[in-house]
Amino acid sequence: MVGSGKYTAAMGFRPEPPGSQPPYFHEAYRCTVKRAPLQPLVPIPQTLSEITGPTCDWPRLMGSAIADLTAGFKGEPLGERIVVSGRVLDEDGRPVRRTMIEIWQANSAGRYVHESDQHPAPLDPNFTGAGRVETDDDGNYRVMTVKPGAYPWRNHDNAWRPAHIHFSLFGPGFGTRLVTQMYFPGDPLIEIDPIANSVGPDVRARLISRFDLATTLPEFALGYRFDFVLRGRLATPMEHAR
Repeated sequence: MVGSGKYTAAMGFRPEPPGSQPPYFHEAYRCTVKRAPLQPLVPIPQTLSEITGPTCDWPRLMGSAIADLTAGFKGEPLGERIVVSGRVLDEDGRPVRRTMIEIWQANSAGRYVHESDQHPAPLDPNFTGAGRVETDDDGNYRVMTVKPGAYPWRNHDNAWRPAHIHFSLFGPGFGTRLVTQMYFPGDPLIEIDPIANSVGPDVRARLISRFDLATTLPEFALGYRFDFVLRGRLATPMEHAR
């Protein structure tokens, strides 16, 4: 995933430092055992097709933003309201303007609105857990939602996923997409989660949001800050296997 502008067209992508991204094979994360490539990856030389792309009119392509995941229903969703805000930056700390961020998550009981999720937790008729937002000219984004619940996932005995929100960011070309997860500070499940622990402590820290009083809405919703860095030494880790 890369930033936008003349830099990428002229220079291409910088290589990511070893250990800055999760491996394709992480034995503790069982589904990677079957999904990970068995042969060394074949690098594809970068061309204009990989590092550039047409400027997208995201609202026209995908519809209006859904920045408030709690709105548009007959009633209020169950759970703790939260606001998540931050910036999308390229590897040189420059804002990534007008890029689309997709959001999906479980509800406050830890259940997704998806036919494959048969976890015996209640669905919420006033919450689907899906949204999208476009960054502004300074790379800022902001979404209103509810804090997702933890849920069992059968990876190992008594396995529970920590509360998390999925994000997907689109870049300037068809092959530039970042899919990642955001965790919450102080969650004890992070330390024993195989997905979160597929990277080292320093890299894992980039996946944990921080409580932010400036984002918090008085008497209404706690605020969390989560920035995305696209490529480079401080790149946000990508979710390789799901």
